[in-house]
Amino acid sequence: MAEKKIPMRKCTGCGAVKSKKELIRVLRTPEGEIKIDKTGRANGRGAYICDSVSCLEKAKKTGGLAKSLSTAIPDDVYESLVKEMEK
Repeated sequence: MAEKKIPMRKCTGCGAVKSKKELIRVLRTPEGEIKIDKTGRANGRGAYICDSVSCLEKAKKTGGLAKSLSTAIPDDVYESLVKEMEK
């Protein structure tokens, strides 16, 4: 039998390539809202980030998350990501 393919994604902070399940998906909905997608299947433009605060700070500093989502990211989204990572 053929092995099942594991989807790989790149972190917008550190640039590490990891499996999709190891990363947190940040989503820009068609309406322009930015939110965390826990299911990984919501409709919209997605970007991935490691589950570490250092990667999030690096993505914020370099603008990697904003570039991937093609929009400005408000500070409250970064705060909610930090809270999600601390859980």
